[in-house]
Amino acid sequence: MWMEYTTEMTGVSLSTRQKLLVFSFVLLTFVTGTSEFVIVGLLSQIASSLEVTISSAGALVSGFAFAVAVGTPIIAVLVSRYPAYPLMLGCMLIFIAGNIASALSSTYLWLLGARVVTAVVCGLMQTIAMTVASEAIPISKRGAVISLVFAGFTIASVLGVPLGTWIGQSGGWNMAFWFTAGLGVISLVMLSLTVPKNLKGPPSSLKSQVGLLTHARMIMAFFIPALSIAATYTVYTYIMPILENELLIPARYTSPILLLYGVASIISTLLAGKIAAHDGLRKLRFIFVMQAIILASLYFTVHSTVLGLINIFLTGLAIYLFNVSFQMYLIDLAEEYSPSAKVFAASLFPVSVNLGIAAGAAMGGLIATNIGLSYTGWMGALLALTAALLTFISVHKRITTSR
Repeated sequence: MWMEYTTEMTGVSLSTRQKLLVFSFVLLTFVTGTSEFVIVGLLSQIASSLEVTISSAGALVSGFAFAVAVGTPIIAVLVSRYPAYPLMLGCMLIFIAGNIASALSSTYLWLLGARVVTAVVCGLMQTIAMTVASEAIPISKRGAVISLVFAGFTIASVLGVPLGTWIGQSGGWNMAFWFTAGLGVISLVMLSLTVPKNLKGPPSSLKSQVGLLTHARMIMAFFIPALSIAATYTVYTYIMPILENELLIPARYTSPILLLYGVASIISTLLAGKIAAHDGLRKLRFIFVMQAIILASLYFTVHSTVLGLINIFLTGLAIYLFNVSFQMYLIDLAEEYSPSAKVFAASLFPVSVNLGIAAGAAMGGLIATNIGLSYTGWMGALLALTAALLTFISVHKRITTSR
C-alpha cells in the first residue's frame, strides 16, 4: 500500500532499492515510536513493581521526551560529519541494548537511565533517517516519502503501543521491553540491507551549525511546528475527561473512539505529503487558520455527542498536516545558510514537536483546572493562529529573500 502511495504522489514509481529504504525507515519510526510510548499503559505496574509513586513512573515518559529534545541536537552536532550507515547501525545496537537494559531493570534509577540513553539514540536515528531520505530520494518524491516515514509514528500509536501494552500486561511490564528490543533487531537487519553506505556528512564546525539559529527564518521554522502541535495537545492531553465528563460517553466506548482518532492522525500524516508536494508553506498559512477554527469550535460542540465526536475527529485530521513541509523547510533553510549543518537542522524538528507537546499539555492543564475543559479549545485556537501568523511572515520573508 505504501508503495502505491509514493507512486500516486509522484506519478513515478520508486526503484526497488528506494522502496526498501523507505520501508526500513517507516519500520524504524514505528519501532522507536512504540518504544517511546509503550510505557504509558504500564505505569501502574511499573510503579508497583519498583515501589515508586505513579508520578515518578510518569517521569519515565516525560524524561524520554526531554532527553529527545535536549540530547538529539547536541549529539547531532557532534556526529553529523560521519557516514550515515555506521551511525544508524551503531544507534540501533544501542537502542536494542537500552531496551534489554530496561527489561532487566530492577530499580527505578536503572530504568530511568536506560530510557534516557534509548531516547537520545531514537532522536538521532529519526534525524538521520529524515536527512538520508532527503538526499537518497529524488526531490519530486521527498514529500511522499517523508510523510510515510512520519506515518510510522502514528501507526505505532495505533498498533504498536496497544500490542506492546497487552504483552506487558499479560507477561509483566519487562516483557514489553523484550518486545521492543525484538522489533529493534528486525529494524537493524533492514537498515543494514538498505541504508546507502556512501552517504557522508560534509565537514562542519560547531559554529556553522549553531549559527543556523541566528537566522530569523530558521527560528520561526523551529517555533511554528511547536505552536501547532501545542495547539492540539492543549485538547488531546485531556481527551479522556472530555469524552467522559463533557460528552458523557461511557468508558467502554472510549477505546474505539481513540482508535478512530488514531486513524485520523494517520490520514493527517499522509495528507501532509500531498500538502508538501506543492509549496506546502503557502498552504499551511490557511490550514493553521482552519485548525484554529476546529479547536475553537470544541467550546460549542462539546455539549453534543455527535458534533463533539466529529470535532475530535477533525482535530486528529489536522494534527500532523504541517510535519512534512516543516521537516523539509528546515533542511532547505540549512541548504541555503549552511549546507554542512543539514543533520543539525533536521534534528530541530523533533525538538520543536516535543517542546510543543510539553507546552500544550501544561497550558491545557492550567485551563482545564482553573476555567474548564471546554475552554481548552480556545487556548489551542490562539496557538494555531499564532502559528498561522508566523507562517504568513515566513512566506513573505522567503519571497523577499528570493528577489
